[in-house]
Amino acid sequence: MDTENLLENIEVWNLLELFLPSQHVKSIFDITPETLQEKGVKGIITDLDNTLVEWDRPSATPKLIQWFENMRAHGILVTIVSNNNENRVKSFSDPLKIPFIFQARKPMGKAFRRAIKNMGLKREETVVIGDQLLTDVLGGNRNGFRTILVVPVARTDGLITKFNRRIERRILAFFKRKGMLEWEDPNE
Repeated sequence: MDTENLLENIEVWNLLELFLPSQHVKSIFDITPETLQEKGVKGIITDLDNTLVEWDRPSATPKLIQWFENMRAHGILVTIVSNNNENRVKSFSDPLKIPFIFQARKPMGKAFRRAIKNMGLKREETVVIGDQLLTDVLGGNRNGFRTILVVPVARTDGLITKFNRRIERRILAFFKRKGMLEWEDPNE
């Protein structure tokens, strides 16, 4: 392989690494405050739709409410950061008394920086959790956070997310072939 091709391969790899989560789990419920605290995590920035609940479910399930209460009891702060509109995110978050940022424009970094500032935490004390490589993982990785990818809660998505999923499936398949990620595709 000549030097030019080698450099191109390195550049492609560096780009692909931005989509590789620090960790991947089947569901939000596989993330415990104890395991987060062992890693020095004091705060969570989490996506809403298809990460916490189905994209068309208006409110939290009893099991999710218990998960939030468990995080709170262990001193783990949570902020919901969503690309969705204010009405959707506010109506979900307000009853739970969870701070939120709507129309976050993930993967851009402004909402992530605002979330840690509001929580009074540093990047290394915070984890970004989400179901999408192109918004949550890319945004978290580009901004220096540890990232956790969860399998989407629902088998269906909104229109824009459907497009993103096609691209994500190719990236996930690459990581899976290389033995870097085990993944359950909810569409299979």
